[in-house]
Amino acid sequence: QVQLVESGGGLVQAGGSLRLSCTASGGTFSRYFMGWFRQAPGKEREFVGSISWSGGSTRYADSVKGRFTISRDNAKNTVFLQMNSLKPEDTAVYYCAAANRGWGSRRNEYPYWGQGTQVTVSS
Repeated sequence: QVQLVESGGGLVQAGGSLRLSCTASGGTFSRYFMGWFRQAPGKEREFVGSISWSGGSTRYADSVKGRFTISRDNAKNTVFLQMNSLKPEDTAVYYCAAANRGWGSRRNEYPYWGQGTQVTVSS
């Protein structure tokens, strides 16, 4: 069973940047679609973005498009979320997720989830 561990969260001022990492163990990482989701207090977990097996294709939620970039390094079993021009409304726990088929925006497409990492953006 695939295990995912996120890292890189923290406190940053509005307009700043953070780079999140998610490292996988178990399974063959290169065969998994990878997604990022986030959940703010009192809100439902929402889709942020996803990336294909090879990293050649990505998709993003409209709320982060143009500011966030997903990439992956299959040799290191790691997927990244580069977050630029951060806004206070980006404050949330960010989760990494993996799927062996599909890479859409629905939570139930991803069987495997990390523990989450907190991102706080101050104004």
